[in-house]
Amino acid sequence: MARVKGGPQGHRRHKKLLKMNEGYHATRRKLYRRANEAMLASLWYAFRDRRVRKRELRKLWITRINAAARLNGISYSRLIAGLRKQQVNLNRKMLADVAVRDQQAFSKIAELAKSA
Repeated sequence: MARVKGGPQGHRRHKKLLKMNEGYHATRRKLYRRANEAMLASLWYAFRDRRVRKRELRKLWITRINAAARLNGISYSRLIAGLRKQQVNLNRKMLADVAVRDQQAFSKIAELAKSA
């Protein structure tokens, strides 16, 4: 059977992939096979790390809320439990934002949670 090289379409496909790998170092940008391996790995990391980013941001929000809560004399867990009892529906992202930007408002929220 004759060897099929792919012609112009194969060349276009290789050029497209090598363009995706601009900024990579050495053979990961120059050679098609190594560039393809690097591209597949990078796409997998991007897919995985979109989920990891969500985890890390939630950890950061909880840390910020805990620090602000302790400045107001209440622990994180008691703050969250108190807000639930008072039926205050603020998610952790918003609570962390209030804790960083507006300490007076957060202290009022903490007082509300303490009273529960």
